[in-house]
Amino acid sequence: MNQPLAYIHPGAKIAKNVVVEPFTTIHNNVTIGQGTWIGSNVTIMEGARIGKNCNIFPGSVISAPPQDLKYNGEETTVEIGNNTTVRECATINKGTADRMKSKIGKNCLIMAYCHIAHDCFIGDNCIFSNNSTLAGHVTIGDNVVLAGLVAVHQFVSIGNHAFVTGGSLVRKDVPPYVKGAREPMSYVGINSVGLRRRGFTSDKIREIQNIYRLLYQRNYNNTQAVQIIEAEMEATPERDEILQFIRDSQRGIMKGYFSTN
Repeated sequence: MNQPLAYIHPGAKIAKNVVVEPFTTIHNNVTIGQGTWIGSNVTIMEGARIGKNCNIFPGSVISAPPQDLKYNGEETTVEIGNNTTVRECATINKGTADRMKSKIGKNCLIMAYCHIAHDCFIGDNCIFSNNSTLAGHVTIGDNVVLAGLVAVHQFVSIGNHAFVTGGSLVRKDVPPYVKGAREPMSYVGINSVGLRRRGFTSDKIREIQNIYRLLYQRNYNNTQAVQIIEAEMEATPERDEILQFIRDSQRGIMKGYFSTN
């Protein structure tokens, strides 16, 4: 159902049962899937690819050009997966020539006033709390939670099932399954509450804890810790995922927290 007070470009491809509220503007070269609701005063610009059963709340701007002086007008996109909600006044910029798109997975919740810059790749089932901000070229895995006012530096990667506490400045890569907190942001344990909620067994959580004890609490450097983990711990998907993340890190992983007391 399209309100007469909304503007929809004739070149936009909108499924028949999409609801578009008044005073919304949808530009050319936009695709919106079945069952999606677009609130009032939303702006959806060229290159948006919005999935099924999404909810886009008032004031949001989807697929605006990148805030990057190197952008030369190349045809790029924003992809938003099915069942994702974007709350009030969030901004999601499309890609540049680097990745050609920004991408948000399925079943995500992007809360009010979040900003997702160009060339960000975000997995499924993520929650970004109010005012969280991603600079360009950020990669975030599945089931990641960013609390309010988190700021993520460009080119940072955050692994699956990680949790970052409110107000954190994320300058280094955050490995899978961990919690990051304090300033400078540091490892403060694994995300055991989130893992239990997602069905991880006590034995699996203990295995992940033991891996990170070797990495962060035994005074090894990263190279030494990786070698010991690989030699002494049984190969499992979680162990291998953690080791691969550390090896692939371009910015280096966040440090451990050591009390001065």
